[in-house]
Amino acid sequence: MTKSLAKPRRKPKSTGPGPAPELSRSAEALATRIVQLDRLIHDRTRLGIVSALAANNSLSFSELKKLLQATDGNLSVHARKLEEAGYVSCTKTFEGRVPKTKYRMTAPGRRAFERYLNDMESLIEATRKK
Repeated sequence: MTKSLAKPRRKPKSTGPGPAPELSRSAEALATRIVQLDRLIHDRTRLGIVSALAANNSLSFSELKKLLQATDGNLSVHARKLEEAGYVSCTKTFEGRVPKTKYRMTAPGRRAFERYLNDMESLIEATRKK
């Protein structure tokens, strides 16, 4: 008599999330606030960039890199995303033969950051009321 080495079949796990749980009005409002956060700014590195630029007139690439402890590639990718969204402007110049890159927050970027901060304050306030 030979034994089967195959494992017994199990009932497959559900792949879908199932029915959504009923939310209270306050939980629903909280979930709405979370969804409304500006996903572009909410990333850790991009939030660091816009926060630093909101507190300074302009910062160089080197200053941002040091301040955020970011790599060249990581900082440039995130700064470019903010630039493409119109939140940050980038100016490239040369001092002698050395390239200098400066970043500034744009007016739409300041408005978006202000909205983001207001949304976060609202979210924090709603969470603390629980």
